[in-house]
Amino acid sequence: MTYDPASGKIVVFGGDDGTAFLNETWTFDGTTWRQIVTQPSPPARTNTQMVYDSVSHKVVLFGGFDGTNVLGDTWLWDGATLQWTQAMPAHQPQAVDGPMLFPDPNGRVDLFGGFDGQFYPPTMWQWTGSDWTQLFPPTVPYGRSIAAVAANPITGEVVMFGGLGDFNPINTWTYDGTTWTLQSPRMQPTWVYAGSAAFNPRMHAVVLFGGGSSGVDQNSTWAWESRSANWMPLRALQSPPAREGAGMTYDAALHRVILFGGQDNNGYFNDTWELIP
Repeated sequence: MTYDPASGKIVVFGGDDGTAFLNETWTFDGTTWRQIVTQPSPPARTNTQMVYDSVSHKVVLFGGFDGTNVLGDTWLWDGATLQWTQAMPAHQPQAVDGPMLFPDPNGRVDLFGGFDGQFYPPTMWQWTGSDWTQLFPPTVPYGRSIAAVAANPITGEVVMFGGLGDFNPINTWTYDGTTWTLQSPRMQPTWVYAGSAAFNPRMHAVVLFGGGSSGVDQNSTWAWESRSANWMPLRALQSPPAREGAGMTYDAALHRVILFGGQDNNGYFNDTWELIP
């Protein structure tokens, strides 16, 4: 799930409804969800990630899991034509489930980590608009998948928290377009995987919601304050029920952070929430 400035709408693809993996595409205009039927379309999957490339003006989708295989295909969503196109890059990251995709400070789309079925490779790639090129920052986080990640375009800082990994994913990392830095906040959320994150310009902060923690789903909300390099809890008067794997993005047209879906131990959600500062 991501916001697409080309169409002025949120776009959602795929997921798992408890009985099947989905290849549906939906858009949200702030009032109504609308299913968009396209040919071609990415194959059904869950744990895929996508984000808007502000240079090519396309949404980039990569990876995921189809119930049998870990996937490594790249698809592009054109919000002007409401169509998917499969990219055929000369180079690409290895197939991974639950990679982290986020906007690089230069406007391109970056990819970090994921799970290849055996390992959590700590590799990083950047989408050039037609190909993937591997990046080699001097410092990278420990490998992980399904971490919460979002970018603060005001400070040019990417924030990543938690996830699943073989080696200590219970930490906060930031990326400035050149290298990653392991942060040491005075306070941080409970470790979560499949948490949801988005930047809220009204709060000047990356917001983190929910996620799973050792089988217990959370419904806490936190804000990463770049100036103090610290997580602060947000005491919402009303909050979505605890969940993991929800889609969350900032809708620039609505000036709101929007959250949709996810799951808990009892099933799947199809509710839509907005965060009002």
